Order: sequence, then structure tokens, then C-alpha cells
Amino acid sequence: MPMKTIIDSLTVILPFLYAFVVLGYARNFFNDSIGNSRFQIVALLPLLVVHALYLILRTAAFDHVPITTIYEIMTLIAFAIAIVYLIIEYVIHVKGTGFFILLLSFVFQSISSLFIEDLLEVKPVLRNRMLGIHVSSALIGYVGLAIAAMYGFLYIMLYRNIKVKRLNSFYTKLPNLEILEQMTVISIVIGFIFLGIAIVIGIVWLPTAFEKFSYFDPKLVATVMIWLCYGIGLLAKRFIGLRGRRFMMLAIAGFLVSLFSLTVGNMYFSEFHNFY
Repeated sequence: MPMKTIIDSLTVILPFLYAFVVLGYARNFFNDSIGNSRFQIVALLPLLVVHALYLILRTAAFDHVPITTIYEIMTLIAFAIAIVYLIIEYVIHVKGTGFFILLLSFVFQSISSLFIEDLLEVKPVLRNRMLGIHVSSALIGYVGLAIAAMYGFLYIMLYRNIKVKRLNSFYTKLPNLEILEQMTVISIVIGFIFLGIAIVIGIVWLPTAFEKFSYFDPKLVATVMIWLCYGIGLLAKRFIGLRGRRFMMLAIAGFLVSLFSLTVGNMYFSEFHNFY
């Protein structure tokens, strides 16, 4: 079977595979089902293998990592969300948030599959594998921080409802506050590690690839500052006991700043990151 046919088939199939997995997690969440818990992780792992194969085949067929359009990036985001969630679930062994997190993967992959195009002509720099690793690492890093912010928001909402003694069926199905905090920490650690990898590549490799590169580029400076703030937050939690609502607010605020850096900062201030 020609590679192009396989890629086109996977483009169509992937949203349905994500829908299948999401429905399994939804059943567990809304029906308090225990019997299908093992089935969920068994289904998620093959899905990620198929998605990874899809990304590899696209890279090989079109000679560039799928980062050249918003719809290519969306499939990478869908994959990154699922990978980060898989790590969290493996470490914590709690599946109560899988429905919400993986639903995002389904949405991103569905949009990507609907509008993604096969691009053969792109700028030479976009074919560089180091750039692909740099962007992919940054995406996984920011996805980790975004999921941490989601858990932080759930923590705040659950805390407020416990405080006023107004727990409806939705909140009773969520993990407890301690578990949500652990999930937030793991998400931040994942984001911190991968964002650090992206920063190292940016500092070491990007100067050789872009004539306009500057260590004082606002996007690079902002990314380093965000990374340092999260690092300080993790150290504060470890050594001075920063926890609870204050730590969750840090997770939420940090992601909002990161979102500003990714959007407004990249569009209006960065000089060399606009290579599309």
C-alpha cells in the first residue's frame, strides 16, 4: 500500500480512535464504572502508537516535521496532550480526569484531520529535524503547563464547593484535592523538562540556523523567564511548603503568561520565530 494512502487513511481514522477512547473514559466518569478501567489504558496505548506512526509517516513523506501549518501543529498538540495525560495516569493511577483531558485531543485531532493539507513546498529551515525537535519539545512543554492549569482550575472549583458544602454529583466524581495537586505537580514537571529541552536547543542550535537570531529576542527571554518561574515554584513547593490554593494559582497564572508569550509575544515582538 502506498505511503500516501496509509497517511490519508490514518488522517480519517485517528479522530474515530480518539472518540472511542474518550467514550471509554466518559463511561468510567459518569457511570462510576470500574470494570473498564484496564480497558481504557489498553486502548490508549495503541492509539498513541498509531498516532506516532502517523506523525513519522507524514514527516518521511513530505520531508518536514508536521509544524508548517496550524493544522499540522494541531495533530502534534493532540498527540502531546495524550502523551502527557498517559504519564500522569501511569504515575498517579487515577483516571477521573481522562475524559476532560483526552476530549481536547479528540477536538484538536478532528480539526486537524478535516483541514490538514499535504505540503511539499516549504521553506528549507522547516525541513530541519532540529527545528522539529525544538518546536515539538516546546509544544509538549506548554501542553504540560496547560494541563497543570486545568487541574489547578478544577482544584480551585472543588475547594470552593467543599468550603461552602455544596458538592453536586460532578464534583464528587473528581479526584480529591490532594490527588489534583499531585497531578498538577506532575504536569508542571513534564512541562518544565520539555520546555527546558526546547530552551537548550534554542540557545545552542538556533544561532547557527537563523541570521537574525538574538539571545535578547523577546520570545526567547519570555520563555526562559517562564521556565525559571516554574522552576522556582517547584523548588518552593519542595523546600518551603508552597502548596494548596497558592500553588494552584501559580499554575494558572503561569500558564496565562505562557499563553501571552505564545500568541501576542510571538506575533508582535519576536523577530526570528516568525519563520512561516
